[in-house]
Amino acid sequence: MSSNANVVLTGLARKFVDDGILEEGIAKDAFTQANNNKIPFITYLVQNNLSDAKPLAYAASHEFGVPVVDLDAVMSDLLPEKIVEEKIMRKHRALPLFKRGTRLFVAMSDPTNIQALDEIRFHTGMSTDAILVEDNKLSVAIEKYLDAQDTSMGDLDDADLDGIDVEGGDGDDEGDVTRNEADDAPIVKFVNKMLLDAIKGGASDIHFEPYEKSYRVRYRTDGILFEVSKPSIKLAGKIAARLKVMSQMDISERRVPQDGRIKMKLSKTKAIDFRVNTLPTLWGEKVVLRILDPSSAKMGIDALGYEESQKAMYMSALAQPQGMILVTGPTGSGKTVSLYTGLNILNTPEINISTAEDPVEINLEGVNQVNVSAKVGLSFAEALRSFLRQDPDVVMVGEIRDLETASIAIKAAQTGHMVMSTLHTNSAPETLTRLMNMGVPAFNIATSVSLIIAQRLARRLCSNCKEKFAVPPETLLAEGFTQKQIDTGFTLYKPKGCDKCKNGYKGRVGIYEVVKNTPAIAELIMKEASSLDIAKQAQIEGFNNLRQSAIEKAVQGLTSLEEVNRVTKD
Repeated sequence: MSSNANVVLTGLARKFVDDGILEEGIAKDAFTQANNNKIPFITYLVQNNLSDAKPLAYAASHEFGVPVVDLDAVMSDLLPEKIVEEKIMRKHRALPLFKRGTRLFVAMSDPTNIQALDEIRFHTGMSTDAILVEDNKLSVAIEKYLDAQDTSMGDLDDADLDGIDVEGGDGDDEGDVTRNEADDAPIVKFVNKMLLDAIKGGASDIHFEPYEKSYRVRYRTDGILFEVSKPSIKLAGKIAARLKVMSQMDISERRVPQDGRIKMKLSKTKAIDFRVNTLPTLWGEKVVLRILDPSSAKMGIDALGYEESQKAMYMSALAQPQGMILVTGPTGSGKTVSLYTGLNILNTPEINISTAEDPVEINLEGVNQVNVSAKVGLSFAEALRSFLRQDPDVVMVGEIRDLETASIAIKAAQTGHMVMSTLHTNSAPETLTRLMNMGVPAFNIATSVSLIIAQRLARRLCSNCKEKFAVPPETLLAEGFTQKQIDTGFTLYKPKGCDKCKNGYKGRVGIYEVVKNTPAIAELIMKEASSLDIAKQAQIEGFNNLRQSAIEKAVQGLTSLEEVNRVTKD
């Protein structure tokens, strides 16, 4: 508390103390932490269970003379549509409630956020007034409102499952019996329902799996597989054939794996792509669909979960005219989204960007994207060579898999180009030693690699039902929490589960290890030091490893200790 001795409480903070809602020491500490974390004071109090949202709202109402509304009593379908952009609503935690003439009334939990009102006024051209609401209800209402705004998503429950428009061919003409089975109305309706339910539920993958005496469909939601349906095993062949017809595969070929793609048009303005792969198994063809959501590539860096210092390092590296940014992690850890986010930041009319991907997952307007193909001899290395003859500013290579690709990429980074790529390693220091093991000279690594990002995705606790979780200090220390963190008196939470989430979790948050190539680290690379030595130096220079970053997310109340252990276990 001594570090907060000089903090002078004014405005809302002082009002909360005077009204007996907060003790002065707690208020000062919370005020400091909220400023450090760059989140609203009221939001920090509610998220950390330092006070209930309701007395805070009424105290703020009394202080500023702003009316309070209970969001539970507001009919969401009557809220004004498409009047405030999503990024502004998320940035300022503001929800349009109703309009009267040229006046727009906006739900907020922090009446001191004048910048929000000014920005909304500028973008809408309407006079803007604040209405106070409880902070925890505001978060839920904004998410519900944004879900409803996507009309194609909102109509999925009542969608015409027979009439969904699927863009693609009719497959091969061989095997008419299978084709007729694939076009059976019940099969068409079942497959469409599975795809639509997966989109609506926020799944990333769909698994159609045949076994000897059973058949099951599973969705991967927030990184975890859940069984959602068990149709009759007799339908296995028909379901696989239908999916192959939709994705332009040869429906008569069942002996070898096949790749395809489905574009499902849900409305005139909304389409979802699926990347499809079939695999012959002992009891039939397993089909896996990866849902490719274009909106995930345009989330913006603030939505990815970087800490402020990590975000600053990434933005600084992107601003450099040359160098190499490497993103590393296992499959499904969000590497592509991190790269696409960086490309979107760089994507301006003045910059020539080319990417080589296997395959191209999401179309980026203004970016020259190339599908590499081993069949025709177009490898990452070959695509990269061609890029360098096309006057590039920024080059993105989907993955560095071999010495040839690594050598060309590093040469490009040394000759005035920004190069972005991925590797499959477990941590940032291991990425450097992996390049050395490939045969890349240490000098080239030290002079070309500017930033390495190792990442994982952890499930985000549901803000509606998460429960406090008491853990003894000695256990926290054993788990890797610092004494400084423990002294702040943070609250850990555990999942509970409600009708708004899946087993107590909803969505995911990024866990990052961002390591800048400093002079000291470059010197270790030149000496061909081990990844352990590089990791020690990264710690000395204050770069959090994945475990430390995950613990920080638990301290912030975003995820659970159980989830920290799941994604960062040794």
